[in-house]
Amino acid sequence: MQIATAGTVQQAAAWLMEHDPALRPVITRVGLCTIRPHQEYYRSLVYEIIGQQLHVKAADSIRRKFEAFFGGTFPAPAAILAHSVEDLRMVGLSRAKAAYIRDIAQHCIDNKIDFASFDTLRNEQIIAILTDVKGIGEWTAHMFLMFCMARLDVLPVGDLGIRSGVRKLYGLAEMPTPQQVAEIAAANRWHPYESIASWYVWQALDAASSA
Repeated sequence: MQIATAGTVQQAAAWLMEHDPALRPVITRVGLCTIRPHQEYYRSLVYEIIGQQLHVKAADSIRRKFEAFFGGTFPAPAAILAHSVEDLRMVGLSRAKAAYIRDIAQHCIDNKIDFASFDTLRNEQIIAILTDVKGIGEWTAHMFLMFCMARLDVLPVGDLGIRSGVRKLYGLAEMPTPQQVAEIAAANRWHPYESIASWYVWQALDAASSA
């Protein structure tokens, strides 16, 4: 499985500039994609659950309280399961999120999730494993593949930012459906660099919103 490296993001930029005129000026302005892989898989997923539907500052505050609750370090699955949902709610988590965090910890303890094997699995296999956890949907799995594992071939068609950015870049009258996003990506030959193309779409949207 190809991942984002200094070399592959350069190849991706060249490919996308050649095949997608709408992305060409974005790539010229922004430069190379900064996505890189890391190994903090479990921590990232827990933090993703904490941050769902929260503003950045609120999510960061709860994350700090969460680690402080466990002595200032990020807890292993067994440490999380040693505490009840009500215990975990003391850091500001909703009842649902506390239950979700316990569920992913239980999946790890039961070996339903083996992060060490993920590098050998296809995207679809990883998505199936992750979405078996309560509170993790396809969007979270896509973000995990893109920003934790730095897989190059992920197209988060359901992401509102991607849909909004595609509408702007390609001059669409209405918000595209996920299927239409996939069709535009195919027509402009984003494969095998859908993740990098999506990153540039987000950059274009951020630039538009700050202008």
